[in-house]
Amino acid sequence: MNLSDVRTAYIPRRRKRRKGRGIGSGLGKTCGRGHKGQQSRSGGGVRPGFEGGQTVLYRRLPKRGFNNARFRKQFAIVNVSQLEAAFEDGAVVDVAAIREARLVNAKRGPVKVLGSGELKTKLTVTAQAFSGSARAKIEAAGGTTEIA
Repeated sequence: MNLSDVRTAYIPRRRKRRKGRGIGSGLGKTCGRGHKGQQSRSGGGVRPGFEGGQTVLYRRLPKRGFNNARFRKQFAIVNVSQLEAAFEDGAVVDVAAIREARLVNAKRGPVKVLGSGELKTKLTVTAQAFSGSARAKIEAAGGTTEIA
């Protein structure tokens, strides 16, 4: 077998229409674009949302509301159940220890401890923020919370 013997499988395909090749082709002269006007020109057409010069819909409608998503502080989240699994009783848990235990990504922002799960070990936790339930669970287990 030679490389010259290799052929692709026959797949029936419709031939491409060759526009502007005389009146016999059915798509000669104007090539299916009609006569004159914006759509007949090369590069012609209108941008999305254009309504022929009329004030567009998105400018006719009133602006409503405010979204603070762009400015909100993004916290790296740790639950008390994760602290229970990662640290022994009496441990001092700070942001560096949480990142070292790989509970949060090192590239994320400040750390916030949330109260999901159970906590039975006594921990001294230092983080940038705590939820109310997390603070209550840590203190109920005999630990302390400190804001860094």
